[in-house]
Amino acid sequence: MPKPAAGQARRRSTRATLIDAVRLIEALRHAHPEATCALQHDNAFELVVATILSAQCTDRRVNEVTPALFRRYPNAAALAAAQPAEVEGLIRPTGFFRAKTRSLIGCAQALVRDHGGEVPNSMAALVQLPGVGRKTANVVLGHAFGISEGIAVDTHVLRVANRLGLAQAVDPAEVERQLMAALPKDLWAFVSDVLIFHGRKVCAARRPACDGCPVFSLCAWPDREAFAFGTTGKATRAMRREPQPSGEPPSASSAPRRR
Repeated sequence: MPKPAAGQARRRSTRATLIDAVRLIEALRHAHPEATCALQHDNAFELVVATILSAQCTDRRVNEVTPALFRRYPNAAALAAAQPAEVEGLIRPTGFFRAKTRSLIGCAQALVRDHGGEVPNSMAALVQLPGVGRKTANVVLGHAFGISEGIAVDTHVLRVANRLGLAQAVDPAEVERQLMAALPKDLWAFVSDVLIFHGRKVCAARRPACDGCPVFSLCAWPDREAFAFGTTGKATRAMRREPQPSGEPPSASSAPRRR
């Protein structure tokens, strides 16, 4: 039998990878039907604000802070005119509150000045806003506008995507590129949500619950069996080699790192 041409082999390999990735994400969807954006919001403006606040902070803590913040500043115009000290007092529990306040007020002022107070629905415009980077823009586009331009890669997504075998990279931008190549566009907005849920509920950083993992048989992590059967010496050593996101928490004298 003649061997397939090189191009045919590449297409077949890419197709197989796509099918495997979709199968894994669909299995996670079935295991975590509640997976959605954990940041509570009613509109695009609130989602931008909540996502900026979530830098170096848990979504749970952000959700505790934002109700009072949104009551006081319900739109971009109100936040643009805010006194920094008042905003700082409201968001202090999220950490790095001075830097985040500068980003929030600066973002609101840019929205009023350049977009009539409305959140734009394009990647190019969003990443020009203070405190907004590609990750935040992906969250806003996917959940506020239903637009898939990319995949938001946070700490959970970086860890879980590498463990499962959906990606193999340390750099979040490269993980995003690999996930986009492995999954159809209609899954891009959802994949972050479900990987985050799986990372929080099952695939934890220090002690993943491999023995109860719903996608154990599909997972490519070499040390999953060690955690499943309690022989974690080797696995613990291997975890030190796992990719970790680069970057540092924002300092008090700088704006939060773009997400």
